[in-house]
Amino acid sequence: MIKCIKIPLTILLVVYSIAVNAQKLTNNRTQLFDYNWKFSLGDHPDARNVDFNDNNWRNLDLPHDWSIEGRVDSLNASGNDGGYFPAGTGWYRKRFIVPAAWKGKHLSIYFEGVYMNSEVFINGQSLGIHPYGFSSFSYELTPHLNFGKENIISVKVDNSQQKNCRWYSGSGIYRHVKLLVTSAIHIDQWGVTITTPEISKAKATVAVRTSIKNETDQPQRIILHTLLACQQSKAAGNNELTVDLPANGIKEVTQQITVSNPRLWSPQTPITYKAQIKMLKGRVAIDSISQAFGIRSTSFDVENGFRLNGKKIILNGGCVHHDNGCLGAAAYDRAETRKVELLKLAGFNTVRTSHNPPSEAFLDACDRLGLLVIDESFDGWREKKTPNDYAKYFDDWWQRDLGSMVLRDRNHPSIIMWSIGNEIIERKKAEAITTANNLAGLCHQLDATRPVTSAMTTWDKEWELFDPLFAAHDIGGYNYQLHRAPADHQRVPSRIIVQTESYPKDAFANWKLINDNTYIIGDFVWTAMDYLGESSIGRYYYPGEPDGQHWEKNFYPWHGAYCGDIDLTGYRKPISHYRDLLYNDNKKLYMAVKEPNPDNGPIKLTSWAVWPTWESWTWPGHEGKEIQVEVYSRYQSVRLYLNNKLIGEQPTGMEQQFKAVFTLPYAPGLLKAVGVDNNKEKKATVLKTARNPASIKLIADRSGIQANGQDLSFVTIEITDAEGNLQPNAESLLLLKIEGPGVIAGSANANLKDPDPYVSDIRNVWKGRALIVIKSTHQEGNINLMVSSPGLSAANLTLKAIK
Repeated sequence: MIKCIKIPLTILLVVYSIAVNAQKLTNNRTQLFDYNWKFSLGDHPDARNVDFNDNNWRNLDLPHDWSIEGRVDSLNASGNDGGYFPAGTGWYRKRFIVPAAWKGKHLSIYFEGVYMNSEVFINGQSLGIHPYGFSSFSYELTPHLNFGKENIISVKVDNSQQKNCRWYSGSGIYRHVKLLVTSAIHIDQWGVTITTPEISKAKATVAVRTSIKNETDQPQRIILHTLLACQQSKAAGNNELTVDLPANGIKEVTQQITVSNPRLWSPQTPITYKAQIKMLKGRVAIDSISQAFGIRSTSFDVENGFRLNGKKIILNGGCVHHDNGCLGAAAYDRAETRKVELLKLAGFNTVRTSHNPPSEAFLDACDRLGLLVIDESFDGWREKKTPNDYAKYFDDWWQRDLGSMVLRDRNHPSIIMWSIGNEIIERKKAEAITTANNLAGLCHQLDATRPVTSAMTTWDKEWELFDPLFAAHDIGGYNYQLHRAPADHQRVPSRIIVQTESYPKDAFANWKLINDNTYIIGDFVWTAMDYLGESSIGRYYYPGEPDGQHWEKNFYPWHGAYCGDIDLTGYRKPISHYRDLLYNDNKKLYMAVKEPNPDNGPIKLTSWAVWPTWESWTWPGHEGKEIQVEVYSRYQSVRLYLNNKLIGEQPTGMEQQFKAVFTLPYAPGLLKAVGVDNNKEKKATVLKTARNPASIKLIADRSGIQANGQDLSFVTIEITDAEGNLQPNAESLLLLKIEGPGVIAGSANANLKDPDPYVSDIRNVWKGRALIVIKSTHQEGNINLMVSSPGLSAANLTLKAIK
């Protein structure tokens, strides 16, 4: 579909109609419906009506999050949980023409995620209300459509009932919308389930279960043809059978297909197959679908832990929320893929989607890039954590929302278990056991191949009390309680344990517990990445700043969480390198410097914080004063040199937790750490003192992007000295300018106390860095980024937008 700007509506509708009629419907049952929406912030009850005048509304494409476009303010009702961002109510409207030739087809509209309390109208008729902001849903459009004429979709999004979430949720239609077009005889939505019940080196059995709907009043006979393919084999296996369908009925059929010499999916070899399923009536294809899947086996037991394809894997996991930093909740495909890339580069092999189902693009990227997943449904059940959260809807909606997650996601090879909750408030009550059994039962009913967990914790001494609740799960999820695991194993030896959340500071202790005990399968740090909301968790603070944990008081202008291994710009903190070194053999050496205490008192840490430590040997004003250097090493020992003078050598084995700390007087110059084995120097790493800021350096993660109105390039901005060294103390003001077919989708630094808007062409750097995200329009051409700052040499960067 073409986005038209400054073109009369009648012409736009004709162009759309021509484009739709030109599509081959058998190959385009799912069509992206993101473009050419109208939006207005505020409540407009009459906007459901066909004749409502929306000429003055804003034109935009989805995905869209209006909260990130606003300013953080201590008075906003979302408060510290929501990052002090604005919320409220908004309306969306879209006009479209349904070709007359489509009469007899079945049309539905699919929303991947709307936050929250959405109500959808078609031509003034309400299709329903969907409360949960994180689950996917669809509505049948066919009975309400005007074929060959204009139709209007209106969507009310009500995020005004605050607080309703413990982290930044965003507001609006923040994930994709799609139009589903099928014949009256078609494959049901999420109606394909693929499992691999038998796998050997020589062959694998692939079971393809397809649910087929016949929405005619006559029995029908169709041929179902399924072809399996992967990049290495265009015809890995196939099956064809004849299916008799009852009138106005649904039938589920299973095809068993053998794949010879299967290529197995794993984080190291993330090879996926596709099942190309086609329904034929006579010789005419009436429906088709392509479903990705992976061939892999999983097992969990106390003797061997978690095994993938027969090989034991320790889960080095991180928890992530759904936001994309300066983009807010908007789930652009590229942003979701980049998130997975960053997690992989940081050494993680698993992610927990805390505390809600993620986007489809995120899971697709996990499949494609090789990142294991715990897919989580809810933060809580019947008892609320915030005044207007999901507890209000749980009894009426849990089956639909949990079912939506499992049905939508069950073919992803990256997903290894389902999580049904997180630190539920009613965990000490008998009703929680019943609820857990119901939730786990539904997961097992819809997907018998994966175990079920949820995250449990206690902030008092009552822990054994939860044994019956743990028994309702296949795997025990521990939040911050892994130290209890050895005693629990003695009491309940059959329990398989995973730490679903942990403090960053406990990385070594958790790693050792996992390596010493086969019944513990992994650890998930809170968190893998910084995020918006849950303001000031992970805070460290200086003399004169207020004491307290993030839940005890408001610490505005803090508006996000600084407990991640990766900061809001995508930069890895030192704790990330330490965790990577613990779990991965390819990480051997890293050096950083602990920020020294100021003269007027010590730096203090909150529970999720680690000491502020930086890749910096630039500490002006600290000359001659003692400073501490941390070296993380998988060598027998490390040597530290300052300006080619040996400062000392320290062992870095298990007893030292693979860490050395050197204390020395600070002097500018070159700091070098060298790993040593058998008295021989191996790998070295250096830090160099930077001089005054002189230039701006621009680093784009992609120099070419698709001109589709949604593709992104993430550009890192660094302030350097005259020799090109990063100046880690720079806080320069940046002026950002775009020319050509691109826009600034967001800009950020990693300082979660900076209240400046994220959708802005002005940005301060922090610790020498900032980030700008450039989004394409629908036009081809060169996108020119110009970044300037008073007193510095300006920088330019050119990207190409390509059709």
